[in-house]
Amino acid sequence: MDPRARNTLGGSTSPYLRQHADNPVHWQQWGPEATEWARERDVPILLSIGYSACHWCHVMAHESFEDDAVAALMNEHFVCVKVDREERPDLDAVYMNATLAMTGQGGWPMTCFLTPDGAPFYCGTYYPAEPRGGMPSFTQLLAAIADTWRDRRGDVDDAASSVVAELQRGAGGIPEGDVRVDSALLDAAIASVLRDEDSDRGGFGTAPKFPPSALMEGLLRSYERTGNAPILGVVERTASSMARGGIYDQLGGGFARYSVDAEWVVPHFEKMLYDNAQLLRFYAHLGRRTGSDLAVRVAEETVEFLLRDLRTANGAFASALDADTEGVEGLTYVWTPEQLGAVLGSEDGAWASELLAVNPAGTFEAGTSVLQLPVDPDDRDRWSRVRQELLTHRATRSQPGRDDKVVTAWNGLTITALAEAGVGLGRPEWVEAAAECARVVLDLHVVDGRLRRASLGSVVGESAGVLEDYACLATGLLGLFQATGDTEWLTRAQELLDRALIHFADDERPGSWYDTADDAEVLVTRPRDPVDGATPSGASCLVEALLTGAAVADTGASGRYAAAAAASLGRVALLLQRAPRSAGHWLAVAEASVRGPIQVAVATDGDSGLLDEARRLAPGGAVVVGGPTDSSPLLADRPLIGGVSAAYVCRGFVCDRPISTIEDLADALSR
Repeated sequence: MDPRARNTLGGSTSPYLRQHADNPVHWQQWGPEATEWARERDVPILLSIGYSACHWCHVMAHESFEDDAVAALMNEHFVCVKVDREERPDLDAVYMNATLAMTGQGGWPMTCFLTPDGAPFYCGTYYPAEPRGGMPSFTQLLAAIADTWRDRRGDVDDAASSVVAELQRGAGGIPEGDVRVDSALLDAAIASVLRDEDSDRGGFGTAPKFPPSALMEGLLRSYERTGNAPILGVVERTASSMARGGIYDQLGGGFARYSVDAEWVVPHFEKMLYDNAQLLRFYAHLGRRTGSDLAVRVAEETVEFLLRDLRTANGAFASALDADTEGVEGLTYVWTPEQLGAVLGSEDGAWASELLAVNPAGTFEAGTSVLQLPVDPDDRDRWSRVRQELLTHRATRSQPGRDDKVVTAWNGLTITALAEAGVGLGRPEWVEAAAECARVVLDLHVVDGRLRRASLGSVVGESAGVLEDYACLATGLLGLFQATGDTEWLTRAQELLDRALIHFADDERPGSWYDTADDAEVLVTRPRDPVDGATPSGASCLVEALLTGAAVADTGASGRYAAAAAASLGRVALLLQRAPRSAGHWLAVAEASVRGPIQVAVATDGDSGLLDEARRLAPGGAVVVGGPTDSSPLLADRPLIGGVSAAYVCRGFVCDRPISTIEDLADALSR
């Protein structure tokens, strides 16, 4: 037997791949060895892409990949390759585009059949073990593909060529237009977004309903610019609906991936680091801006969740908690009135049932309920005690699995959120947690000056960092520089930005960016996607970092960063004009750009009062730096005034007179 005919996933740095290491399928990892084996055998590649917290990925694995007969069919007719989409977002992007082009819909698990050269000729998602709902069984599909490969190779080659040509036609990025990013464009984009609001239940659209994390940050920044009360109304309705619904973990803090209904009641129970990092940033900003007790509480509890449940032993943050526990969705989290009474006693149990919308009929399955908090309790002390008792008991239940993979970009989002929330809400320990995470990622993920995508434990993976990794980590480091005044964070951020400008720019289309580096593995297309999704696009994250970097870097770097950011915003105007709900992070970045972006330099000899107020009052996207005169480029030649701290407020390259009082600072930042 060929020694390659074995499952090779046991040595992977991906927990998702390791979940499949005991399958009878001869899974290979993506790479030249697998493609060469397919050429030698003259068989197609069966590419299966998923991630560890994916419910239907687990279902297909149990139904098909763990079945000896199905595995034998796969092994006989294909070279089978398993990919973690979180570790290889470039592969996921290319083959998801192919799946969408062929079927009109996508999702995970993603199942693609490729020529040995990597060209897709048939794509889909989940396939059941038995025919169902008009779908063939997985074994029927395997047999049909194998027969077609053997008997109709010309049809396969034609299909592959057609799909690759379509992918290449769509890989040009956003075309140049004559629309400018200005206040008029942003106002029109906001008006379009507001028309789509679900004003009864918060958020946008119908079921399933996803937290519009980046869009909420953009809307909040728009409110800060315009003072338009209806914008704040949309923000507050959505924030409240999510925080009071079942999508939010009322006991442990943190948000699930999405709600399966339009009312935010029943979540898909997986918890992703990237969702919670973005939502922490938004709720902390909302709490800082409006004084909302709900927003501040949610921010605090989300940090508790991150530090308790997703922080790894070395101080970075794991990727996700599974949707399933022991193969059952929601097993850890749902309750009946009887269970509440058994833990709390009859009196507190009845009180908690009413407070948390738990009833005999249930809101989930088999008479169980997901906990909600429609209104805050009058007795806060009682709720605090009950919540802790329930959380303690819940910890004795079986727990969902955790994907311990540390992803650079998502940790960058978390660093940003912790740093901003820490300075905005006066929690220096959150800033220190962000700094500890940053040190781990820099020490482990920077190899020969270049970023790697992910690590597991103390072992960094081979996958190269993509654009979002450089951009999100740079933004986080710039946030730490602002929070601490430590110029080492600025230096490391500039190194990442300079690398990004060299390796990810499209030299033929200034302002356009590829998601993979110029020396990355060559795929059937070089992926790029400027549209914001569950995570912000790499391009929008890079422009955020470039805008901040332009404000705080020395003169030479500042000019490069500002020019690159301006070129990118010139291109994205078309996206903001035509599809603003798909450009939530771009909206946040554009709002910062249109306002200057605002830069506040606080010269101080140690008195932090004016600096603290600048951090509290500054709008989202503003750059705030403080410390002794000349301690950083933004503070150069900006002295104390009359021996006391002074704030210098600038918009772009135009600065107001220095300010020494909180009242004057508030007035300057409100304009």
